Amino acid sequence: MEDFNGQVAIVTGAASGIGLAIAHKLLAKGVRAALLDLNGKGLHEEFDRYGEQVLVLPIDVTDLQLVERTVKDVANRWEKIDILVNCAGITGVTNVLSHEVDSANLHRVFEINFMSSFYTSRAVLPYMISKGYGRILHIASISGKEGNVGMLAYSASKAAVICMAKVQGKEYAERGITVNALAPAVIRTPLVDNMPEAQVKYMTDKIPMKRCGTLDEAANIAAFIVSPYNSFSTGFTFDLSGGRATY
Repeated sequence: MEDFNGQVAIVTGAASGIGLAIAHKLLAKGVRAALLDLNGKGLHEEFDRYGEQVLVLPIDVTDLQLVERTVKDVANRWEKIDILVNCAGITGVTNVLSHEVDSANLHRVFEINFMSSFYTSRAVLPYMISKGYGRILHIASISGKEGNVGMLAYSASKAAVICMAKVQGKEYAERGITVNALAPAVIRTPLVDNMPEAQVKYMTDKIPMKRCGTLDEAANIAAFIVSPYNSFSTGFTFDLSGGRATY
């Protein structure tokens, strides 16, 4: 998988967790990358050493106009956008039943987990269409397939992400563009570390391998999905669940 030289990627949520791991993996393969995250300090600490290979962009990906301007700037700088990986996400409040869900929290989770992925993909697609090539990966979750008790906002937002990948995958299938989702189970990230232990145990107990996935495992499969080698899978949700999902 060394055919990335010369490619340009945008990765959201790149300052931590899965986004951080994917960004490092792509950069190691020679990709030039624009890295988006609200945590500008974290981005600089992790990626300044890459020099001109990286463009650090501390922005709010829920701001549609800002996303559109940013994508345009990236395309103007490097003349194309080959890859988009949407990793920005939050769990929101968890371990609450549906009748206890706060509407404002639900809206915030959808804004970050779903709407931001829609904004970025809508912005990059015209550039990919013009080149006849593109790879889009939306990071979803196993909870978007199965629904996790006490996680209505998160599960529903990730289900929406999965459905968006299905729709977009079909819409651009004849244009050299693949759009897929990745559905991890529990990956050991700061996001998971901040969840209640009871919620993490509930999810981990469902995994036949009886462990969390690793960030390296997530980055490896993501790199394949957005590589030129993945040329006949689109609209698909790849499993990363230690055997929890087998469909």
